[in-house]
Parts: sequence; structure tokens; C-alpha cells
Amino acid sequence: MNRRTAHLAVYPSLADWETGHSTAYLVRNGFAVRTVAAGPEPVTTIGGLSIRPDLVLDDLLPEDSALLILPGADLWDAGDELAPFARKARAFLDAGVPVAAICGATAGLAREGLLDDRAHTSAALPYLAATGYGGSDRYVEADAVTDGDLITAGPTEPVAFGREILGRLGVYGPEKLDAWYRLFHDSDASAYQVLSA
Repeated sequence: MNRRTAHLAVYPSLADWETGHSTAYLVRNGFAVRTVAAGPEPVTTIGGLSIRPDLVLDDLLPEDSALLILPGADLWDAGDELAPFARKARAFLDAGVPVAAICGATAGLAREGLLDDRAHTSAALPYLAATGYGGSDRYVEADAVTDGDLITAGPTEPVAFGREILGRLGVYGPEKLDAWYRLFHDSDASAYQVLSA
């Protein structure tokens, strides 16, 4: 497994703001972040940014990655176009490689059955329940949840999402991870000294 490369899924209507903290601080701590899309064509995010993917989904193997990040997007709730990304998440989890999903991507994982037996969160339980999934008893009211190799978060929690990713990949130990979260989530200036020590 390549422990220093994380893969960020990109697709039309991707929610730009949901993964920036995560990817920036992975890169700042020695990881490469490569983008992966359904095809080789550039995709346009919900914020109008154009992203040319580094590789296509069919070529992505779990053993070549430390993590698959699935951001939210309008397309998760507009049909089955993004279902191949949820199937790839299943392959990652089956191989013991972490997957991090936020916002609408959690609904995609719910449809794939990946939340039925794992603690998870999302925007709200009724949102996931509308997928018909069988994991409502494992839903946790929290900003972000890690259950083994699966990280989930709601759409308003990109910093908590980042905290779980950085913690799961061992980027920071507990004290620095807490400081990172306090700095970016709570604007606690005193956390900067701990983080920069």
C-alpha cells in the first residue's frame, strides 16, 4: 500500500469547501493528493472550478492508496452516476484501506450498503433513511465519526472531517490534532503554538 498518497474523487458539482482542510494539511505533512474521476475529462465543481483528474476511477487500486476521499456533490442525489465511486469505496474498505465520505457521499455509501454495519453520521438521519438503507441504528449525532477504516461527516463539518482524516492517517498525535481542530474550528489562537511546536 502506498501510505503517502491520498486520492480525492472529483466529479461534476463537487462541493469545493468540504475537503480543503483535509487535502491541504495532508500535503503540508508529506502526502501527495491525486484526483480521480470517472473519465479523463476535466470536471467542474459547484464553485465553478475546473479540475483535470490525475487518473480515472477504473485505474485506481486500493493498494496504491492510503485513503479515498469522497466529497459531497449534487449528483449523489440525482441518480446513479456516482455509484461507481461507492463501489470503489467498497473495494477500498474490503482491502483495509480507509475511506472518508462527507455530505452527499454518505448517501452514496448508504445506497451501497456500506453504512449498515458501521457507526456513521451525515447531514441528518432522515436524509440517509430516504436511501432505504439498513443502518439507521448505527447513526451517530456527531460532527464526524470514524469507525475503523470509515470516516463520515455532515456537510457543515469540513474541519471535523479533516480532524478525523488527519487522525486516522496518523498525521498528528492527539495533542497536535486537538490543537489543529481548535485553531481551525474554534479560532482558538492559543492552539497555534501547540500546532507549530
